[in-house]
Amino acid sequence: MKKHIQVAAALLFHEGKIFATRRGASPYPYVAHKLEFPGGKIEQGERGEDAVKRELQEELDMDVKVGGLYACHTFEYPDFIITLSLYECEMLSKFVLKEHESYEWIAPKDLDETDWAPADADILGSLKRVFGGC
Repeated sequence: MKKHIQVAAALLFHEGKIFATRRGASPYPYVAHKLEFPGGKIEQGERGEDAVKRELQEELDMDVKVGGLYACHTFEYPDFIITLSLYECEMLSKFVLKEHESYEWIAPKDLDETDWAPADADILGSLKRVFGGC
């Protein structure tokens, strides 16, 4: 039976663009060096809202105000299953990359699924429809 991981991530906008972080090396080639929404694993007994706030503080030294849940879906990778909860967040501070190799601000209309981790890429179509304009 595959391990099932619960993840909370942030949907952050600035000047109409979405914040994405690029993962570094990974034992799982399908997520290595791919873009993702910043966040991480939800710990036992932790709420998703608290997890995303904690993870952004740990990984980016970023303070955020966590809003509503934008999307939640489950994706099965070859080695594990992930349920990704994406929360709308507001940046309250600057940030420092501590664990990611880079970051990008991307206009919703320019989101390219091929550059994203597959679980995150599944949400991009919705973001393009809602925020991408005509």
